[in-house]
Amino acid sequence: MNFNILKPYPSPIISGRGVDVDFAMLAGALGLLGLGLVMITSASSEVAAVQSGNALYHMIRHLIYMVLGLGACIATMMVPIATWQRMGFMMLVGAFGLLVMVLLPGIGREVNGSMRWIGFSFFNVQPSEVAKVFVVIYLAGYLVRRQKEVRESWMGFFKPFIVLLPMAGLLLMEPDFGATVVMMGAAAAMLFLGGVGLLRFGLMVLLAVVAVVVLIKAQPYRMARLTTFTDPWADQFGSGYQLTQALIAFGRGEWLGVGLGNSVQKQFYLPEAHTDFVFSVLAEELGAVGSLATVALFVFVSVRAMYIGLWAEKAKQFFAAYMAYGLAFLWIGQFLINIGVNVGLLPTKGLTLPFLSYGGSSLVICCACLGLLLRIEWESRTHLGSEEMEFDESDFAEESPHGR
Repeated sequence: MNFNILKPYPSPIISGRGVDVDFAMLAGALGLLGLGLVMITSASSEVAAVQSGNALYHMIRHLIYMVLGLGACIATMMVPIATWQRMGFMMLVGAFGLLVMVLLPGIGREVNGSMRWIGFSFFNVQPSEVAKVFVVIYLAGYLVRRQKEVRESWMGFFKPFIVLLPMAGLLLMEPDFGATVVMMGAAAAMLFLGGVGLLRFGLMVLLAVVAVVVLIKAQPYRMARLTTFTDPWADQFGSGYQLTQALIAFGRGEWLGVGLGNSVQKQFYLPEAHTDFVFSVLAEELGAVGSLATVALFVFVSVRAMYIGLWAEKAKQFFAAYMAYGLAFLWIGQFLINIGVNVGLLPTKGLTLPFLSYGGSSLVICCACLGLLLRIEWESRTHLGSEEMEFDESDFAEESPHGR
């Protein structure tokens, strides 16, 4: 019997050097996770005390999701990138299946007028969070398989949209306009980095802008949000209420904030204070200095993710590179939209802040993406990520010193 099959496959956490990960990336993400736990505990305590009788109700649930997320991070670090590449089409089919299931009566759960969740006994799964990552993985594989076609022909450029447009349609049926924008934005960025010419890319941007305008005008509530955010004070107790309360939170925070736990806006003035608008509570309690430090941490994590893609590309691991770019743009898109909504630069949109907002599906998927990025960085640095290679302890002993 060959007992070698019982040996765990080499990974960033199973090697002759112990835990061998990009500690800078890991530290940045853990910093955001820790800050998120503190802010959610602060932002949700009053609401939780009234609704459930336990001021720590949301904190406990978020802590459970953090543990699940870190487990997902470890699990994805254990899987070779080549395996994700082989499973790309299956994941695409799975993404379509989830987005169809959530629209079915009896399976999908409606919250605030949107069918975005599949409900289980004590938690909900948001298929759009999973679908966005699966699309990135599939598109990364497509860019590798059809690299020359993507760069030189119109057909190679248009083929991905045969998949992307139906998926965007399913997201809009929920409706989830924000997830649609993030997914399509990440896909566009991946195509551009994959070598699409400026003419074709410019046409894609123009069509995207036209599509967004049409979608906004097609639904009265989207048009109302667009007009409200330009002057929320015109209807501060109606459609502009949420944004005006968020802006009041920023104003009260000034430079150094009112102190952790001392927010007034979280006390039933600001709706969704621990989910979509947790950054407003952070700004009120920690001030402009704390807000800018949080933004700087987000920028660091996002730029580091882009560099991980660059390192993989230099190592000629193109699938891993495109996947890293796509995951980075998913984070960047959600970050820009959430912060833009909180400060009044964008219309109100229900998108969580990566690593920081309360929300099980979003947090677990963010942590899984972190695991993928750490795996990509490890494979590109060690060149030991190929399933075709034979491994022994001497391989790891001869590795170059860790660090970029």
